[in-house]
Amino acid sequence: MTRTDNVSMSVMIESESTLAIDVVEGLSANPKRLASKYFYDSLGSQLFQAICKLPWYNITNGEIRLLKQCSEAIMSKANSPSILVELGSGNGSKMLSLLSNWQLGQQSPVVHFVDISPAALELSTLNLSQYNDSLTVVTHKSTYEKGLKAALAQREERDTALVLFLGSSIGNLNQQDVEQFLKNIRTRSRPGDRFLLGTDLVKPECDLLMAYDDPLGVTAAFNKNLLARLNRELDADFDLSQFNHQVVWNAAASRVESYLESQIDQVVCLTGAGCCVSLSAGERIWTESSYKYEPETVIAMCEGVGFTQQAQWIDSDSQFALTLLETK
Repeated sequence: MTRTDNVSMSVMIESESTLAIDVVEGLSANPKRLASKYFYDSLGSQLFQAICKLPWYNITNGEIRLLKQCSEAIMSKANSPSILVELGSGNGSKMLSLLSNWQLGQQSPVVHFVDISPAALELSTLNLSQYNDSLTVVTHKSTYEKGLKAALAQREERDTALVLFLGSSIGNLNQQDVEQFLKNIRTRSRPGDRFLLGTDLVKPECDLLMAYDDPLGVTAAFNKNLLARLNRELDADFDLSQFNHQVVWNAAASRVESYLESQIDQVVCLTGAGCCVSLSAGERIWTESSYKYEPETVIAMCEGVGFTQQAQWIDSDSQFALTLLETK
C-alpha cells in the first residue's frame, strides 16, 4: 500500500467516524437535522448530476454559459494562475468550461480537485484528461478546508492561485459558516491570488420550488438517498416509503429549505451510531438550506472578510452570478 493509499484510508476512517457523530448531534437537535454534505455518496453524486440536467434546475446551465463566455476574461484578470483549486469538483464540467477558451501557455496550470466523493474525483479527473492530457491533475479526498490547505501548500513561492467555489455551493452554508469559510480561503491565500465564487440569485418563488422539487422526482430521490446511506453505513432502519420530500421557500431568510417529513409516528434505530430516534407524524428532518443572494450582497460579504472585487458577471436567463475577487 502506497503512502497515498494510507492517507486516503485515514481520511475514509475519519469520515465514517464523523458521520456517526454528526448524525447523532443532528437528530438530537430541534428541529432535527442531517448535514447536506452527506448527500454525496456514489449514488448521491450520480443523482446530483441528473438534477443538473433537469430543465427546472438551471443553476448548472447558467454557470456553464458564464464560465465559457467569460473564461478568457476570468483567466486574464486572474493573471493566468499556475494553480487552479476547485472546491467540490463534481464531474469536472465547470473546470472544463473555464479552460474551454483559454489558450494554455508554455507552462500548463496544475489543477487540484477537492471533494469528499471518490466518484466525483475520479469522473472529474477523467473528463479533464480527455480534454487535455498535458494538464497535471491532483485530487484531494477531503473536506474543503483540509484539501485547500494541502493544495496551496504544494506550490512554489512565485506561483499564483485561483480558488474556485462554484455551483452556488456556498448557498448550503449558514451565514456564520459562510463568514468562517470565506475567512479560511482569505487566510490561506497569498496577496495576488484570486477567488472565483458562483452564487445563485433570488428569483420568483415558483421557479425556486420547481428547481428543488421537480416533477420527475429526481430531487426527492436525491434527498431520500441520504436515509439510504445511513441505512447502509450506520446500520439504520429508515423506511424510505414513510418519508416525504418537502421544499419550502423562506423569503425572510432568503433560502430554499429541504426536508424529509415523517408520514407516521415511528422510531428509527441507527445501530452504527448507537442511538434510536422518535419521529412524530408530520415531523420534519431538515436536510438542506440553499441560500439565494442579491449581486451586491455577494460583494459585500466577500469584501467584509478582506477580499477586493475585481469583476462580476451575471447570466440573465438563469439569474446566476460569478464574482471574481482578489486577495490583497
